[in-house]
Amino acid sequence: MPQATPRSSLLEARPSVFLLAGAFVTGMFLFAQGGCGGDECQDSADCREDRGPPASNTEWVCEDKRCEPHSVQVPPPDSGTDAGTPDAGRPDAGIPDAGTPDSGPSTVSVQVLAFNDFHGQLEEPAGQILAGVAPDGGPVRVNAGGVTYFARHIAALRAANPNTVVVAAGDLIGASPLLSGLFHDEPTVEAMNLIGLDLVAVGNHEFDEGSTELLRMQWGGCHPVDGCLDGDGFPGAKFKFLAANVATGVDRTLFPRYDVREFEGVKVAFIGMTLEATPESVTPTGVAGLTFKDEVQTVNALVPELRRQGIEAIIVVVHQGGIPTSGSLVNDCKGAGSDGRISGAIVGVAKGLNDAVDVIVSGHTHQAYNCVIDGKVVTSALSMGQLVTDIDLTLSKATGDVVEARANNVIVTRDVQEVGAVKELVTKYQELVEPRANRVIGWVSQTLRTQSDSVGQSTLGFVIADSQLEATKPANLGGAQVAFMNPGGMRADIAQGEVTYGEAFTTQPFGNSLVTLTLTGAQIEQLLEWQWRPSGATLMLLPSAGFTYAFSASAPVGSRVDPASIRINGVTVDPAANYRVTANSYLASGGDGVQVFAEGTNRLGGAVDSDALEAYLKAHSSQASPLPAPALNRITRLP
Repeated sequence: MPQATPRSSLLEARPSVFLLAGAFVTGMFLFAQGGCGGDECQDSADCREDRGPPASNTEWVCEDKRCEPHSVQVPPPDSGTDAGTPDAGRPDAGIPDAGTPDSGPSTVSVQVLAFNDFHGQLEEPAGQILAGVAPDGGPVRVNAGGVTYFARHIAALRAANPNTVVVAAGDLIGASPLLSGLFHDEPTVEAMNLIGLDLVAVGNHEFDEGSTELLRMQWGGCHPVDGCLDGDGFPGAKFKFLAANVATGVDRTLFPRYDVREFEGVKVAFIGMTLEATPESVTPTGVAGLTFKDEVQTVNALVPELRRQGIEAIIVVVHQGGIPTSGSLVNDCKGAGSDGRISGAIVGVAKGLNDAVDVIVSGHTHQAYNCVIDGKVVTSALSMGQLVTDIDLTLSKATGDVVEARANNVIVTRDVQEVGAVKELVTKYQELVEPRANRVIGWVSQTLRTQSDSVGQSTLGFVIADSQLEATKPANLGGAQVAFMNPGGMRADIAQGEVTYGEAFTTQPFGNSLVTLTLTGAQIEQLLEWQWRPSGATLMLLPSAGFTYAFSASAPVGSRVDPASIRINGVTVDPAANYRVTANSYLASGGDGVQVFAEGTNRLGGAVDSDALEAYLKAHSSQASPLPAPALNRITRLP
């Protein structure tokens, strides 16, 4: 297989296929609507249509209904991005000119559009993504995502090549916002049917409601308990779920192991699978009877089978990922790996896979990167539909081999026309969800606040930690003795008075599941000491009721906690003893840099965090007796 070349950034001088196709699609739409008249514009898509591609190192911006060029500076690719190709610094590197042999009758062009970790994000996600570097060195950030815009970008990219396959690398559903999650993610499946998704590899969150429910997502039918909440049935997915490493028995898998597509006589295989460690992050009953096999071994065992079918082009779509350097652009590959590239599990996977594999579409870590690892193109498209990875393959008609592979992470901007049918679907569920979001689930006697006191304690954090401890305290649900909440996992206060489901969901919108794991007393002390970083940053974890300790603010970092003060229900923690500790799945996997949690053993997945909070409020509050705010006395600050 030849050296694969990542394509240039969207913000570089060469207009991407998306920009050209997007301008065409948007222009046709405006033509049908009568256009915007004269030199006036409504968005940058109008400018691209009327003025053509922007000049080098610029991008069109519609200001006061007039098209203005704005300068955008993108740093040149480094060794982690260009994979050592001689011309990778050029905007058109690796792209055959018209009339070259690769574009002739001896080859066929195939486009793979990929994304990952959509998590039912139908509405526009909050925040912005880093799109480039301005001439003054400052960041260029843009709004991105929203399924109505996502649909338009997919359509525009698809228009560039009739040989297109749209794939997703897991967590399409699960841990979803209220708009999709309330309806058991049926809205997301229906939206993807409209968009034209072809294949999705299962991720760990696909199993949040169990394998039986996941099968319903594929085949349709109303929910066995809630029925069809939207009142018009559920047809199931028109796209295929793939699960090569999820076994239900000997030589049997939950979904097909791979799918083969043929383009002008050339076959391409797509192998889909999740991470082997899926059972560690979901409720055990949800994966009962299933075996999750090693990713590398699974793929390598399939290669001879595919070769016997005359298939040479192999793409792996896997819910496993890597970690780039903070602040990287969406097409970078920089990281803390030994070679200066991304780190994480996907690196070992890529290096272990048979060289017959040409492309790896990855996910799980919610990161953006565009790499070449061990001769294989390896990509990830952030999360929540904020990016689409455009992977262009040139295949030999004679051998079926991949002659060339190029990738480009395209930002899902909101300056394009929304797709009407998808917009109607979203509006329908917005109207349906409103009364359900207003359902009262409890009462609080005073506002529970995310804001902490001078020590780092917060009333909302304590209540959430208490709810997580209660949800995992029974022996069969984890046997937890203490729970910890991260302050960044709380997004809004809960106001005094009645608490609606929508309010509680807004407080914890991430849909993290609970994980109970074993730490020694010494590791718990290490966890507490971690809260003060050598850099001077502080991130105070919020413990559940019954857990107390004291720290000295003047002591050196790493020696601030008095081990004798660490107590669970008044009993001093024994450094050599084992304790069952609960955290949300973000923390439990090492989120916020808390590596001690990642070292925990005997992991057991549990309920979704928002469900645990709802159950707690229902059990401990009523209109006549609202839940009191907990006292801020679990952490003591000493001189």
